[in-house]
Amino acid sequence: MADCLFCRMIDKELNASVVYEDKYVFAINDINPQAPVHVLIMPKQHISSLDDATEQNLELLGHIQLRAREIARQLGLEGHFRLTTNCGEKAGQRVFHLHYHLLGGDLLDVGVGQGVK
Repeated sequence: MADCLFCRMIDKELNASVVYEDKYVFAINDINPQAPVHVLIMPKQHISSLDDATEQNLELLGHIQLRAREIARQLGLEGHFRLTTNCGEKAGQRVFHLHYHLLGGDLLDVGVGQGVK
């Protein structure tokens, strides 16, 4: 999608600090981190939000979850990380390309990440 910020990063039209990439998933460091580690994990396929995912996306969504765990392990966060997504503007979603926030760090506070966009 030409006007999607994340699609432009995935297509290498915009620079991003890439943490992980495979055929289906793209992960970057958040430019406004809300925790010591804050990675955005997204499908390469444009899906506007979790509300727009369908049964056809089931395998992709599972793949994202397992890659999130793998990324967390690579970053030393095994067993102490948070994975969250905002669905819709009222929930705080600002970029309308489905993405998950992987948050972690030494003392991940209960309030940390509640303002992620």
